[in-house]
Amino acid sequence: MTAHITGTAGEHSGGSSRFEVLYEDNHLLGIVKPVNIPVQEDATGDPDLLSLLKEDVKVRFNKPGNVYMGLVHRLDRPVGGAMIFAKTSKAASRLSENVRSHSFHKVYLTVVHGKPPASQGRLINTLLKDAKSNTVSIVRKGTPGGKEAILDYTVLGSAEGYSLLKIDLLTGRSHQIRVQMNGIGCPLYGDQKYGASVSKPGQQIALWSALVGFPHPVSKEEIELISLPPQAHPWNLWSQHIQKQAIR
Repeated sequence: MTAHITGTAGEHSGGSSRFEVLYEDNHLLGIVKPVNIPVQEDATGDPDLLSLLKEDVKVRFNKPGNVYMGLVHRLDRPVGGAMIFAKTSKAASRLSENVRSHSFHKVYLTVVHGKPPASQGRLINTLLKDAKSNTVSIVRKGTPGGKEAILDYTVLGSAEGYSLLKIDLLTGRSHQIRVQMNGIGCPLYGDQKYGASVSKPGQQIALWSALVGFPHPVSKEEIELISLPPQAHPWNLWSQHIQKQAIR
């Protein structure tokens, strides 16, 4: 049996959260990550999601002392959507094992410039990260430091020179979707790093974590957290396609 959690907080929630809570119990906290907030503390010193969530739980549940919050997966700073966090070290360990064993399912929606060569397909590349510039590039297989990156894409619709894609992420490499889609000539709408030649300054990147699925670390029940992107341009070009049924 799968629990389709689509926007209702669990029964273990405390007071009102400053975040949109998708699921919560004693072990897990699933939220909608706001755009343009770093997941972890970075060089900018801007408020980060992990610290904000710890403070949020501390206040809501009136907890003394430090609050545990385990980071299981990441989203790039400009990206929003569904994320799951662990509230205990045991839950964090088991979810991390799910990620390693590929029983942690991630689906994204994105809007790209142009149209991929096929209505659906699989992209397999070797990616290499430059830590100094925080950029990732596609390199030849066997390049030292390179990591295999795999994703499946499905074109859900095309309009006004853009395409709406559903992405099933099979590996979790840094900037993977952005780099691989740019590699086939379809940079993401608003991507200031990899699509600067076609993105206007100030445009918000159109990449959204639409679904995170995993077995509950304690009950083993299959959980799906679903979050739909905002009804704003360019997402609203496909309002009829952006539905929960299309994401699964």
